Amino acid sequence: MAGTRESARHWRYAELPGVDLLRASYVRKTFLRHTHEHFVIAAVAEGAEVFRHHGSDVYVGAGALALVNPDTPHTGRAGVPEGWRYGAVYPLPGLVAEIAAETTSLRGTPGFVSPVLEDARAAALVHQVLRAVDEGNALAADTLLRVAVTRLLRLNGGSLPQREVRTAGARIAARARGVLEERMADPPTLERLAGELGTSSFALLRAFRDAFGMPPHAWLTDARVRRARRLLDGGTTPAEAAITVGFTDQPHLNRHFARIVGVPPGAYQRERKNVQDVPGGLLLPSDAWQNRQLSQTYAPAEPENRIPPSSGTDWASASP
Repeated sequence: MAGTRESARHWRYAELPGVDLLRASYVRKTFLRHTHEHFVIAAVAEGAEVFRHHGSDVYVGAGALALVNPDTPHTGRAGVPEGWRYGAVYPLPGLVAEIAAETTSLRGTPGFVSPVLEDARAAALVHQVLRAVDEGNALAADTLLRVAVTRLLRLNGGSLPQREVRTAGARIAARARGVLEERMADPPTLERLAGELGTSSFALLRAFRDAFGMPPHAWLTDARVRRARRLLDGGTTPAEAAITVGFTDQPHLNRHFARIVGVPPGAYQRERKNVQDVPGGLLLPSDAWQNRQLSQTYAPAEPENRIPPSSGTDWASASP
């Protein structure tokens, strides 16, 4: 990677409802343990990322994809000194379920089996989605996204296990989460929360970690950022959102927001206010081109050494 500058854009495209988009280059950035309501489909173009997932560090190099299911705690940091550059799409679970039902034989709630997939064709498709969005090509962006998700589910898909609250510890953890959600702006201490639930501090801490993959204070920070995102989407100012969700001030929100979302809340909100309109006279891909994408999606992956950039190429000529 040339240079050491960090940059990121986190945005939405009106013609892809329910899908967040990210293009970023990070060197020193570290992401706190956090979760997403969306699926994470991130294609690394240069460098490498390491993230903590289910208790292990996972390495994602150039040409590979990081795949994280909704509500799965994970972190993120550079895996090499020069950092990493990547493009990502974040589809909502409903969209992935719709695609799975139409194009796969998966039953139940679909998700990804492995957090890393080395498949240059799927990585190319992710970059092509972003390129199509850049060009305002709604048909291509939607087509490529669906083809990419289909390919990923066929290569690395499975049915997610359903979480059932059976043990006493799991029930206590769920009750604790409910209390923290309700009293987000003024949460109790761990000792007070445990007392209200009729358990000890360390028993609650263990139960919460087992149920949600992180201690209550880390979960609360993540939940506050999630709620702040919804407030920002609705037009609330960053300063107001910070106080509403329980941060001491806007700089406090800024610090945690950037370490979870990847961009500061002000930049995040500006992109939400400037959702691109679809321009007239869209360039539509030919039937032959679309059929080639679909046929290659269902074909076995072939070795490829090419690393697709997330911008600066003609997406229509890229062969996934």
